[in-house]
Amino acid sequence: MTTLEIVEILVRIAWLVGAVAFVIGLGRMNSPATARNGNLVSAGGMTIAVAATAILILARQSSDGGFSAVPWLIIVAGIALGGGLGLYTARAVKMTAMPQLVSLFNAVGGGAAALIAIDDYIRLANAGSHVRIDEHIFIVLDIIIGSITFTGSIIASGKLQGLIAGKPIIVPGGQLVTLALAAVTVVGALFLFATGTPNLATMVLILAAALIFGVTMTLPIGGADMPVVISLLNSFTGTAVAMAGFVINNPVLIIAGALVGASGAILTKLMADAMNRSVLNIMIGGFGGGDDAAGAVEGPGGSVRSIGADDVAIQLAYAQHVIVVPGYGLAVAQAQHAVRELAELLEERGVDVKYAIHPVAGRMPGHMNVLLAEANVPYPQLKEMDDINPEFARCDVALVIGANDVTNPAARRPGSPVSGMPILDVDQAKSIVVIKRSMGKGYAGIDNELYTNEKTGMLFADAKDGLAALTAAVKAL
Repeated sequence: MTTLEIVEILVRIAWLVGAVAFVIGLGRMNSPATARNGNLVSAGGMTIAVAATAILILARQSSDGGFSAVPWLIIVAGIALGGGLGLYTARAVKMTAMPQLVSLFNAVGGGAAALIAIDDYIRLANAGSHVRIDEHIFIVLDIIIGSITFTGSIIASGKLQGLIAGKPIIVPGGQLVTLALAAVTVVGALFLFATGTPNLATMVLILAAALIFGVTMTLPIGGADMPVVISLLNSFTGTAVAMAGFVINNPVLIIAGALVGASGAILTKLMADAMNRSVLNIMIGGFGGGDDAAGAVEGPGGSVRSIGADDVAIQLAYAQHVIVVPGYGLAVAQAQHAVRELAELLEERGVDVKYAIHPVAGRMPGHMNVLLAEANVPYPQLKEMDDINPEFARCDVALVIGANDVTNPAARRPGSPVSGMPILDVDQAKSIVVIKRSMGKGYAGIDNELYTNEKTGMLFADAKDGLAALTAAVKAL
């Protein structure tokens, strides 16, 4: 057995170890208590896989006598530049901007996977050799999925950042344009499969159609659907990476991509179910009108009752059960530490405090969980919607902080843009307090009927300032 063969065996074992680390890491991300460790385990597995691949390339170059320092300098520079940017952005980004950063990471992953397939196809075309149908399938799928992910994620990030309007943007021709683009990719792919001959012109046509498809698919989707869209595009990224693994015959990429693709698809389905909508319905677009959407259809009217911090403090301090409902307003104000401080103060007075977490609260899956975990809120206090909803009827005070659409009772009534969407049953609490800067609408672009409920008091303030005022008032009692 030659030295190269021994190295290849050891490298494949290292790849297997890396793949096992991916699986273990993903499993540990199932709980907030172990998610941080799961990230580290997965990162360790990728480090092992990258190092093993570098060793294999060096061994093959030494065996062939064709070592060149230039490609390695490019690789090291790329790792340093990309790793440095990733480290800086991950540390510097605010929690409110995390969703758009995740979208950019999705774009980078999908684009990189597509480039791998494009490079391999150019190599095959220059060689002028016949391309097997399995090679063609993986290359074409990689380019299509990666390109859709690239442009779709950029549009999603732009919507979240406010660079593109959050409301659904209808493309002229709408669904006909999207269907035509899909037809171009399918016909082009079938042509390549049938001929088995590399055809760069056809591949460029498929690439262009896929890139445009990503734009036309994402533009009509409204801001309220963005948590689902981010999850869907994450699944696309994983699938594209898996296809890239098949293209270059790398089992680590196949396993890692398959894990991300499958977990992302499962999460997307769960998120869509939480909104009582199908994934296809979300991709067609419409829900989540953004700031410029039309108002709500006629519903129960009423007046808004403003309330002061001292009055709210008395309610909270002498309550037995308090449920905190966090929303995007909490994230914008970076008030997670302030709400934890208030909760700890109430608990010292014997108040039972829980947090009601809606699956699509915020702008990405798990946004509220991550935000509160960052403030060291005890994990057992974070209750999912199905678990917490039965407790609202026994709750003395429901404290809503910046949550809007996910608490709107209009969802129970037909004719509203949010009709059928499962919500937190905040209106069943004995008393309701909403901390909000103004009467502004949520992503669905409609008024929240909870605000005119006779049990609701509106504390108009920035979430962080309002919570600080409540904490001070409770301490003064």
